Amino acid sequence: MSVSRARSSAALLALVLREIRVAHTLFALPFAYAGAVLAARGLPTVYQTVWITVAVLGARTAAMAANRYFDRDIDARNPRTARRALANGSLAPATMLITTVLGLAVLVIAAAALNPLCVRLLPLAALGIVAYPFCKRYTWGVHFVLGAVDGLAPLGAYIAVSGTVAWPAALMFVAVTVWVAGFDIIYALMDREVDVAQNLRSIPARFGVRSGRVMPLALHLLMAALLAGAGVLSAVGPLYYAGVCAALGLTLYENRLFASAKNLFVLNEDVFVANMVFSIAFMVTTYGGFAWR
Repeated sequence: MSVSRARSSAALLALVLREIRVAHTLFALPFAYAGAVLAARGLPTVYQTVWITVAVLGARTAAMAANRYFDRDIDARNPRTARRALANGSLAPATMLITTVLGLAVLVIAAAALNPLCVRLLPLAALGIVAYPFCKRYTWGVHFVLGAVDGLAPLGAYIAVSGTVAWPAALMFVAVTVWVAGFDIIYALMDREVDVAQNLRSIPARFGVRSGRVMPLALHLLMAALLAGAGVLSAVGPLYYAGVCAALGLTLYENRLFASAKNLFVLNEDVFVANMVFSIAFMVTTYGGFAWR
């Protein structure tokens, strides 16, 4: 391969990775590890950890690529997203379609390497990944669909380790569903006027700005309660509940941001960082709940 061709391929890969926002995997991956820790009641094996990581990366890649592919026309009409590569024509739609297929293929391989139940549940995951981009056209429940897709990370990781579904895994699935839905509602505040103009559905577009500020806080309080329930059912040690307290602290911090932030873009950046830090902290305290009992 010539130097110029290699540079072109590297530039294309960098553009695709930027478009699918691979850094956002930091939201799903720590909770996937937390689900695996709950199932193993400690550290899962290296083999399980590697394939869980591969599965999350595949699923996240497919989900983001599908979202970019199916929403490219919507993105082009939104000033905030018009500079995205598919929206402005700097990346061919086929590239994202291929990326979606590759992501799903990686997910299938990882599930097959883990256990048969993971494979049997694959159609559910694939359906959520492909269906999510269309939901905003029909229902304000789109935030919860996105949350459920991310919630499959801890649920799938729990199944990957234990080979079964149990109540702690179910509670963590719902906890992640409402957690992601909460900060996605905050994110949707930026596009409320554009969504209304394009007849797209979101909670801020349907119920107003106040709902977009109040509901995320309620959902994140619910998340804390669900995580606490998962801990009780798993008989974890006290350090686990430091992560639950972090969820409560996150809610208080978001409430303070709503009271003080003057710019929605700055608000969302602060919310993004806070939620990413929380997810990593919860992963650590979940392991600590078994390591130091």
